[in-house]
Amino acid sequence: MQMRFDGLLGFPGGFVDRRYWSLEDGLNRVLGLGLGCVRLTEADYLCSHLTEGPHRVVAHFYARQLTLEELHTIEISAVHSRDHGMEVMGMVRVPLYTQKDRMGGLPNFLANSFVGTAKFQLLFALKILNMVPEEKLAEAVAATLRPKKAAIDHAGGAA
Repeated sequence: MQMRFDGLLGFPGGFVDRRYWSLEDGLNRVLGLGLGCVRLTEADYLCSHLTEGPHRVVAHFYARQLTLEELHTIEISAVHSRDHGMEVMGMVRVPLYTQKDRMGGLPNFLANSFVGTAKFQLLFALKILNMVPEEKLAEAVAATLRPKKAAIDHAGGAA
């Protein structure tokens, strides 16, 4: 995933004019600007999601399994991409574990703010690709719905 300029987490992507590009060509063009070294094909397609509202957008989601070496290459390439530091602040790895406190790791990560359908897409991919056992994924999602403990007011205690 990527940290965007607006502080939201999301996946690389952009708008595709179907008159000039196939979905995969358009996606690879955008990935070339943001990552520079990965190409997706129709075989990597997972799902689509329609966002209703004043600006109807169809988000198409693709995923590819990478080796650790390929992931390192992408992370290095991303830092040198055209959009780094402007539209994209950096790559973010999703923790696929939950710590003993049942909040650290994936549950805390899911408490972040995501752009558009990115959180739905992440959860869908983790489930459909069997990256996290379904019961652990459900626990992580449920943990983000529980109220958090009140923070201690250090300023009030200093008086």
